Amino acid sequence: MNNIKIIKANGVEALFKIEKLIASLKNAGAAQEVATNIAADIESIIFDGMTTREIYKKAFDRLRKHSRPTAARYKLKKAIMELGETGYPFEKFIGELFKAEGFQVKVGVVVQGKCVTHEVDVIAEMKSKHYMCECKFHNRQGRHCDVKIPLYIQSRFKDVEQAWKEKSGHENKFHQGWIITNTRFTSDATQYAECSGLQLISWDYPNGNAIRDRINKYGVHPITCLTTLTKKEKNYLVSKGVVTCKLLCNQPKMLYYLNISEKRKKQILLEGKAVCTKQNINPSQI
Repeated sequence: MNNIKIIKANGVEALFKIEKLIASLKNAGAAQEVATNIAADIESIIFDGMTTREIYKKAFDRLRKHSRPTAARYKLKKAIMELGETGYPFEKFIGELFKAEGFQVKVGVVVQGKCVTHEVDVIAEMKSKHYMCECKFHNRQGRHCDVKIPLYIQSRFKDVEQAWKEKSGHENKFHQGWIITNTRFTSDATQYAECSGLQLISWDYPNGNAIRDRINKYGVHPITCLTTLTKKEKNYLVSKGVVTCKLLCNQPKMLYYLNISEKRKKQILLEGKAVCTKQNINPSQI
């Protein structure tokens, strides 16, 4: 099994490593025994040319039988892509993530720069920190942000920064431009950002402080990860601005508009709370 080659989302071949599958299952909250058993089961049916998407689906189906909340957390990357065809729900989601970290947030605002006005996806501010964030959303895997994006965003940020620094009370604030994507950056993009002072955040970059790390740390999971909601129900909630499980748990009355039974409402909220708090629930409860 050490020589089985699988196909990644970007079309590149890679060797299947059971350790990586076990680690991903454990990161979602699966117990060691559950993760090991699922990975061994999948290893027994894997074949050359199998896609990572197929492997994920098989792992997800098996994990859901053990614990829906754990399966929901395992679905994190796919769930972010399911936020919608447009980038606005992703911008709102990133705003909620900043709020969980203690920032004051504005989403989708027009800002006056030194020379021209700019549409900014997210502005996050806390004490001396003041960030201008551009969100790059992709609803398909395998897409990357190349160096042209940080080059463009840096020029916009510098124009906004000049105007910010002229405002009263901003003289000693740390202003910084951010680019946040749910996929990945090319090596040229990260190299330019490190040199120019831009902050890049992607699905797995930087190590320990990437989107997936922040989500797991603050318990801000996309509503689309819930296994107890249908696609139509998820789309409705997202259209009403309910983009995270936390928002739904704090606004349970939003479920009233789905015209569903009280039993389903309880199941949805139970899963939502368990996802946020990293609890594992008996499958019979949902």
